[in-house]
Amino acid sequence: MHRSIGQGSESADFPHDRPGSVIGRSLSLLSDSELIRFVTSGTGNNVSRILMTINGCLGATARPNSLSLPVKGTDLWTLHRDGEVKLRMGESGPEAEPPLTVNQMFTSTVQRFGNYNALGWKEGEQWKTMTYNDYYKTCRTAAKGFLKLGLERYHGVGILGFNSVEWFIADIGAILAGGFAVGIYTTNSPEACQYVAENCQANILVVENHKQLQKILQVQDKLPHLKAIIQYKDELKEKKPNLYTWTEFMKLGRDEPDAQLDDIISSQKPNQCCTLIYTSGTTGQPKGVMLSHDNLTWTAFVTGQDVSLTDADKLQEVIVSYLPLSHIAAQMIDVWLPMKVGGVTYFAQPDALKGSLANTLREIRPTAFMGVPRVWEKMQEKMKSIGAKSSTVRRKVASWAKDVGLQTNLNKMDNGNLSRKPLNYRLAKRLVFRKVRKALGLDRCTRCYTGAAPITKDTLEFFLSLDIPLFELYGMSESSGPQTISLPDAFRLTSCGKVIPGCKTKIFNPDVDGNGEICFWGRHVFMGYLNMPDKTEEALDSDGWLHSGDLGKHDQDSFLFITGRIKELIITAGGENIPPVPIEDAVKEAVPLISNAMLIGDKRKFLSMLLTIKCQVNNETGAPEDELTPEAVELCSKLGSNSTRVSEIAGGRDRVVYAAIQEGINRVNEKATSNAQRIQKWTVLEKDFSIPGGELGPTMKLKRPVVMKMCKDQIENIYKEVLTPTTPDNPLPSK
Repeated sequence: MHRSIGQGSESADFPHDRPGSVIGRSLSLLSDSELIRFVTSGTGNNVSRILMTINGCLGATARPNSLSLPVKGTDLWTLHRDGEVKLRMGESGPEAEPPLTVNQMFTSTVQRFGNYNALGWKEGEQWKTMTYNDYYKTCRTAAKGFLKLGLERYHGVGILGFNSVEWFIADIGAILAGGFAVGIYTTNSPEACQYVAENCQANILVVENHKQLQKILQVQDKLPHLKAIIQYKDELKEKKPNLYTWTEFMKLGRDEPDAQLDDIISSQKPNQCCTLIYTSGTTGQPKGVMLSHDNLTWTAFVTGQDVSLTDADKLQEVIVSYLPLSHIAAQMIDVWLPMKVGGVTYFAQPDALKGSLANTLREIRPTAFMGVPRVWEKMQEKMKSIGAKSSTVRRKVASWAKDVGLQTNLNKMDNGNLSRKPLNYRLAKRLVFRKVRKALGLDRCTRCYTGAAPITKDTLEFFLSLDIPLFELYGMSESSGPQTISLPDAFRLTSCGKVIPGCKTKIFNPDVDGNGEICFWGRHVFMGYLNMPDKTEEALDSDGWLHSGDLGKHDQDSFLFITGRIKELIITAGGENIPPVPIEDAVKEAVPLISNAMLIGDKRKFLSMLLTIKCQVNNETGAPEDELTPEAVELCSKLGSNSTRVSEIAGGRDRVVYAAIQEGINRVNEKATSNAQRIQKWTVLEKDFSIPGGELGPTMKLKRPVVMKMCKDQIENIYKEVLTPTTPDNPLPSK
């Protein structure tokens, strides 16, 4: 099936230059210079790519007609850095909220909460803070510094480094100065940094330290728009022209008058772009997601209301910033939501994900906390390993409390808030739950969130049993962050919650089970991809709906469940469509020893799976090590295995463990809806997936194309061998 983007055409070979076609009409609206840019970009020669083929996975219903290039400010989308869009305003409710620029939202907060702390960071063993008054003044100083260095309107300020006060100030300073705030992933190669910097025409790059600076210096000659580089941590190891320390940069701004900045701020409109979020680029070059002032300020407004964030003069919200700020989730949670309500954001240490986050949480005690699934899984593994060393009595008490906690919270989930909690729950809370929360630093955290990647039911139930419900949320860069959120009085296990106020979700072309592509509508929907007409047309239909590429369905109570991703759908040689995530999650649940599972089978005669074992992670590099986690060692011991390393298991070396894995896969296969959905073969890899290894993205999301390429030989060996139940990787027959 073709998901048609052009006048219902089902062919990728339609004549795109005829006057009556969508592309023909679009070309007729372009100026000469724009037409030259369109042709030289290659888009004019590759219009057929605009048609997205989904190989029959969603039936044959065509999308609404394609977009056509808008007159400035009159349509819902734009491709251009100086473009303006029509806001998706409503007549009442959240949709009717007056649009604000970032500066307007910021100054409103300063007027209300100017003397409250806005930011906190650690110097040595001491926490330092900055008030909203000083925060705003410092952002203005940075904005004047950028202008002094030659920042042009609608050009980028790239920021490459770990979360810090300087990161926030550079981000907001760029916006106030009329440029684009552009986060760059710290894990990017020099070439990837170059792509982003060139795509956004960055005039200035802000880097954390010497290591990140070296990446930019390697590609500096290929960045014609670059005018200055600023390093915000550590001393410069060498002086170079147009290279500044943070102190030197801020002095430039302090010496500048306010008039130019004030003129720029007063000219800004809510429907203009202020931020670019670059997608991770796992399936091609990263796309520059254009977010307007209104995208950020309105989304912060409705999300804050939906999750009941409190204004600072009632009870100040406290956030810990540690997730990559080049990702929209971290920006919305760490920057914009706290700004809207006068909350305070504390910065974790750069080695947060290598172990120090736990200490920061205990010191700061946040009121709300967002963890990607891997963060919650690591907490779970740590608690299990500590629990395994406890006395028999303590283990029995903990087991009893977890049973009570799980049952009580499941009852609450099904029946709403219980007017009076059972006596055994109150006792379990006093004996166990409060102590666990305090040990984690979550004793005053009323909202624990998870998102950015799928989380297993096992992890959700583990924390629910400890009276720590994890509220799943769902969205994407193109929706300024959230689309659906789970709430304390409205959540379901494995659901991503309900749509946020003022927005809409629809399931495009659902199948008999109600599964279809999830589409978004609201003022949070992005402006378009910078200079990418074909990709923008893939994402937005002519009615303004954002097509997510994710598959999902609603239950009878309007809770959204994600069932897969269109591009990740495995279509077997027999033509069966199989979403991999549910099968992968089932295997991880059936075999707790498994860390990561990746289903293989696209265009193949049968399904196979790549598996990794839970292992220790190097605290310095984040790379997986050979030693098993304490939990994995204990699991092996219970099976009768003496293995303590991955290398003692992989390659069929530990037949006891392999037999246990096969038994778990057999249990998963028994529940398969068809023979085509059974895992016929599998192999254990020599090392776990990781960010430094390249298999996981910055938010721990599995990069399937990368793994397919890295494990090409192992995959080919699986399908080269004759399918029998006696291969080394399959010591037991499938049921």
